[in-house]
Amino acid sequence: MQRWRGLEEVPGDWGRSVVTIGSFDGVHRGHQLIIGHAVARARELGVSSVVVTFDPHPSEVVRPGSHPPLLAAHQRRAELMGELGVDAVLVLPFTPAFSQLSPEDFVRQVLVDSLHATVVVEGPNFRFGHRASGNVEVLAELGRRYGFSTDVLDLTVRGSLGEGTPFSSTLARRLVTEGDVGSAAEVLGRPHRVEGTVVRGAQRGRELGYPTANVETLPHTAIPADGVYAGWLTADGERMPAAISVGTNPTFDGTARTVEAYAIDRIGLDLYGLHVSVDFLAYLRGMEKFDTIDALLDRMATDVKQARELTGV
Repeated sequence: MQRWRGLEEVPGDWGRSVVTIGSFDGVHRGHQLIIGHAVARARELGVSSVVVTFDPHPSEVVRPGSHPPLLAAHQRRAELMGELGVDAVLVLPFTPAFSQLSPEDFVRQVLVDSLHATVVVEGPNFRFGHRASGNVEVLAELGRRYGFSTDVLDLTVRGSLGEGTPFSSTLARRLVTEGDVGSAAEVLGRPHRVEGTVVRGAQRGRELGYPTANVETLPHTAIPADGVYAGWLTADGERMPAAISVGTNPTFDGTARTVEAYAIDRIGLDLYGLHVSVDFLAYLRGMEKFDTIDALLDRMATDVKQARELTGV
């Protein structure tokens, strides 16, 4: 898969494409439908498939300080798109000047002159151009003018979340924020992931017999609600069942909110300085303040037992 940053990196001899455009935060199941459809259409037509996305998130440029919590970093999004068979990902720097482009200027500069779109695939709520003034109807009209067709897909959830609920990053973020990582996984199509570098913390877990990886998360990461979770810790390509704590460690009167993962039954792990990922499988309980260390240890043993069972160890 090719990756480009900015229109200037698109090869001058790039041929016809099937294109889809969006932030694609999380590459959730709705995004997967859109991208999968674009890949299938491209193969059907014998052309390339291209995903166009933005950095930073458009809301941060249009309304500074409003950057939403991110469900996946750009590198992770690109990996997920590659798994779906995409031929190229174009990341457009979203600047104040770029935000001023009219829908027609956007179509002409990006879709027509650079990517030579033959089909553009979007969801029904797609908006583009200055002040989000373009929608799928505008896109279809511009397509007729510039020689591409527009496929608009239905993105409703069918499952335990309820009929008629649309797949969306907003829904996934809300579920993660509430700690409902099981339902978030339904929207995402996989467990929610948090990434970052392992840093030194207070090392109380080590003293208590449960050494944890204290993960310094990436900026704007969507972090689940405070509590204890079952999931996995992945480091150096190894995926390990884990019990995960999110919160301020109230038993020790902590103030800093942390994400800490205990790799179940693993002894002697040295993860300091490594970039790791933490996948959240299930919510176990809320964050509690215990009166004694023994009470905390009893509950931690129960947490680990539950996490071990849920992860199939």
